[in-house]
Amino acid sequence: MAISATQWLPGWTPEPPTPGDLVLALSGAHVLKPVDGWLLPWGREGEVATLGDPVSLGTVDGRTVYVTELDDVGRDELTKVPLREALLMMSDAPADMLSTGFQVWQWWRDHRFCGRCGAETGVHPRERAKWCEPCGIPWYPRLAPCVIVVIRRNEHFLLAKSSRNTRHFYSLIAGFVEPGESLEAAVRREVKEETGLEVDNVRYQASQPWPFPHQLMVGFFADYVAGDLVLQEDELADAGWYLPGDTPPVPPDTTIAGRLIRAMEREISRGSGQD
Repeated sequence: MAISATQWLPGWTPEPPTPGDLVLALSGAHVLKPVDGWLLPWGREGEVATLGDPVSLGTVDGRTVYVTELDDVGRDELTKVPLREALLMMSDAPADMLSTGFQVWQWWRDHRFCGRCGAETGVHPRERAKWCEPCGIPWYPRLAPCVIVVIRRNEHFLLAKSSRNTRHFYSLIAGFVEPGESLEAAVRREVKEETGLEVDNVRYQASQPWPFPHQLMVGFFADYVAGDLVLQEDELADAGWYLPGDTPPVPPDTTIAGRLIRAMEREISRGSGQD
């Protein structure tokens, strides 16, 4: 089943799946992909033999979608696709649904027990949350806000290569938001820590959920103010200033990094932005 962005609607129900519902099947950090799309009908081969209780995600064309983990042994009809490869390289991948599914499943597994008292958690009857009866508190899916930024310096912008990523992309400066920190302050701090540069005029552009494991990427443009490149070696292997259309390989437009880079190239080419 090919899935368009307009067909996929996030949502939640505490009810278990019934015949006619659909299942996003996972195996570790992989999607178990059927030949004819990304979802399995609930009830194939009797019942889908899961490794955990299915959790609802939303709907596709009015049919409820659940996520669960399957044992992939002997399932020749399913292709094991790494999640990162699906999001980065496969144009037909339903990115929003896959991202939701992996984040919800990770939360479901990680909150089997209350983090305060250790009691086994149940299902909240009205919200997507695990419920601790002794403590009377819900445990919601986690989100970790993370800033990502294109730094502009006149007609150039900064690209950097991660010291840990094995892909040959040059991408953007990014990092997690600290407690008590605004998004704009996080941009300035991360840029200073990783590159030695000072930036200002931090302006929001876009956001994207990124399920590694539960990030919300918040994208910004910022302007160079001062400083020379001094790279944080455990984070960056290389960095440099580039002109639009004259860059090393960058992430695809399925990622917020790729889209931000293209947007900055268009801004510079139009002659807008910095004075």
